[in-house]
Amino acid sequence: MVLLSFILIVTAGFIFRKPLSVWAFDHLLAGKVEKSLEQAYQPLEGDRPKLEMGDQSPFSLLLLGIDQRDKEVGRSDSMIYSVVRPKDHQVLLVSIPRDSYTEIIGKEKKDKIAHAFAFGGAEMSVKTVEHLLDQPVHHYASINFKGFVDVVDALGGVSLPITMDIENKQWNHDKFLIKANKPIYSGLEALNYVRYREDTDQQRMERNQIFLKAITTRALQWKQLSKIPSLLNIAGSNLQTDIAPNGVMDLGKWMFLADESPDFHSYALTGDGKMMDGIWYYILDEDTVERAHQMIEDWLNPDADINNLLAQLKH
Repeated sequence: MVLLSFILIVTAGFIFRKPLSVWAFDHLLAGKVEKSLEQAYQPLEGDRPKLEMGDQSPFSLLLLGIDQRDKEVGRSDSMIYSVVRPKDHQVLLVSIPRDSYTEIIGKEKKDKIAHAFAFGGAEMSVKTVEHLLDQPVHHYASINFKGFVDVVDALGGVSLPITMDIENKQWNHDKFLIKANKPIYSGLEALNYVRYREDTDQQRMERNQIFLKAITTRALQWKQLSKIPSLLNIAGSNLQTDIAPNGVMDLGKWMFLADESPDFHSYALTGDGKMMDGIWYYILDEDTVERAHQMIEDWLNPDADINNLLAQLKH
């Protein structure tokens, strides 16, 4: 579900680029958009680099999908470390399994990485991921279940390539059934699609990536301009990010005012499950973590050749 956070961040202000000019946006809707996004602005402690798209420098963005209902304390159900290269119009997505066993920075203990958010919110999640990957997190964005469902529904649903029924039926999982071959799936069905747990972590992360492409396509087709402020109100009350409203606007301009849309490239940390003290954990393979570290370092290098970066992903 975390992938929707990225779509909201980069498209919130400029979904409507084709049917409405930038001039019209700046004069008619910009104020409402920024006011809605103010609800989502939750800066981290300490100094973090300001997002300024003018210099076209690569930056990292930690995406968190939060399993939170009402006012309960949530956990990060999905976690993706992304690197955005504005100049090349390329985005790297590194998926981190939610049950990864790692040191939780600030708790002085090892636990599932999903619990970092429950212990210390985005701040602890960011620090824990920085420690795991030994790379900086420049910014973060998180969205909860309600926001995910409401925004997908506000977009009129999403098309998903589901060719066989998907059913969650284990006794300790939320029960649901998603019917195959529907033309459009609702927000709840899309949420269940990305959260389905009765297969491998790799397959789950692949569904997240499929959803990203599908919701991007849906957003680009969406033309109900009058609903943009209400869509952003939905997002603002369920989304949190340390990117200031004007930074979100700049990110939207980068995506939709360019001659081409960004390409997304995926990599997933892998490992093996293990029971410890009666609890199931995912033990990450050290080689896959080291490869992610090096890959991120290369993608954050502004002088790196994009063709070489893309070639790395194929090996």
